[in-house]
Amino acid sequence: MNITGFIFFLAIIIGTLAITYSAAKRLVNTKDFYAAGHRLTGFQNGLAIAGDYMSAASFLGITGAIALFGFDGFLYSIGFLVSYLVILLVIAEPMHNLGRYTLGDSIAVRFKASRLRGMIALNTLAIAIIYMIAQLVGAGALIHLLLDLDYATSVLIVGTLMTVYVTFGGMVATSWVQIVKTIILISGTLLISLIVLARFDWSFYNMFSFVAAATPHGSQFLSPGNQFSDPIDTISLLLTLALGTAGLPHIIVRFFTVKDAVTVRRSVFTAAWVIGLFYIMTVFLGFGAASFVSYNKLQNSSFGSNLAAPLLAYALGGDFLMAFVSAVAFATILAVVAGLVISASSAFAHDFYSNIFRKGTASDKEQMYAAKLSSIGVGIISILLAIGTEKLNVAFLVSLAFAVAASTNLPLILFTLFWRRFNTAGAIAGMTTGFFSSVILVLFSPNMMHPTNGLIYAEPVFPLANPGIVSIPLGFIAAYIGTVISKNNQGNRYEEVLFQAQTGIRVNDPGN
Repeated sequence: MNITGFIFFLAIIIGTLAITYSAAKRLVNTKDFYAAGHRLTGFQNGLAIAGDYMSAASFLGITGAIALFGFDGFLYSIGFLVSYLVILLVIAEPMHNLGRYTLGDSIAVRFKASRLRGMIALNTLAIAIIYMIAQLVGAGALIHLLLDLDYATSVLIVGTLMTVYVTFGGMVATSWVQIVKTIILISGTLLISLIVLARFDWSFYNMFSFVAAATPHGSQFLSPGNQFSDPIDTISLLLTLALGTAGLPHIIVRFFTVKDAVTVRRSVFTAAWVIGLFYIMTVFLGFGAASFVSYNKLQNSSFGSNLAAPLLAYALGGDFLMAFVSAVAFATILAVVAGLVISASSAFAHDFYSNIFRKGTASDKEQMYAAKLSSIGVGIISILLAIGTEKLNVAFLVSLAFAVAASTNLPLILFTLFWRRFNTAGAIAGMTTGFFSSVILVLFSPNMMHPTNGLIYAEPVFPLANPGIVSIPLGFIAAYIGTVISKNNQGNRYEEVLFQAQTGIRVNDPGN
């Protein structure tokens, strides 16, 4: 056991539990639990959004992908960053103006159908669980490496902590855990990046030249094609990453934690700058790992390439620096899983339980009780699934969540905001088609099927690793066809939605 690492981990656990304890004393009603009372400033919410977004896939998965595949690994960083242009210009302000706590709230301004709201809630739960598995896989690998605990035990520890944060602290605790995590992550990443650059005499040319010579790819390491040899697969991945963020429920709920649209724009602007800075630094982390950690060690690690960042820290500064970087990654995972749990529990308690099962009559106390129970359920399911998928690269798991979000929620949001004829039948058709097409195609893709080392021992049926280029258009097409075929346009309040989305003025409060 790394004693220094144990101290760092313990400090993070005590600190985050202290934040939760403080937040619990301020948790008065459902508005506090779901949306932190709409009290966060733009800067605070921007840091929280960044903390919610910069996940284990970013810090661990992308660093490992760059270390093994060079330029192709950096494509993840590009896709993740570009997605915030879509959010800033199209999604953030209208979603805030329409909703109160969840995506279901925003859509309910136009469509009252219980079936649709239930589908949105179930889809939110599915995306949150898929995304959460990636974080728990990374957490299990980290704790196993540093503290020599069993992988399953490590996953259980993180799963328990994330449930405690949400159950007792709600969105208030989740937000402040994410803010603190962002500060720690940026500081730690900057420190490692500066050390790596210093090893090359502060010369980018020296770094690129050395890395090209140190890997089996040679000069090709700096060019595309090491991981993604199929241009269609590359386009599919980038399309999924660029469009998927706008449909991620745990990002959307952050638009409801501030008081007005101006603050939402400041939030997204702050988040984009912080996230952009971080993704630039993933180049230094990835190239540093390729230079100072044995390529074979990265490739043959029992946890795939997910430990490239801690192994780099060990190569640069021994046990102490590795313990620090591992603790940073641990804080990263805790913050993200807390955000995922709060979005899932809010969807269940507010959308399904309160608005569908109780038809809007549930009290604050009942909703909070349902949210806490759903948090426990989501945590248990995620832990069990994470234990069975420890070998998968976490960046791939997150890309699956992005594919589902882009194929289901994005058509729903855009057509709700900008297509007058869009109706409930089209919304249901689009979500159903987008969800099942993305999941089924992934199940039959090379990431899941392989004759010798896949989760399914067979030749892949679908040739692309990422289904976005197929499933995203299918979601839009199904929404269009479902709308055109259906002649029922009753209750379609497009003018009201358009006015409220642009002004924030609630003409006819739907009682969300």
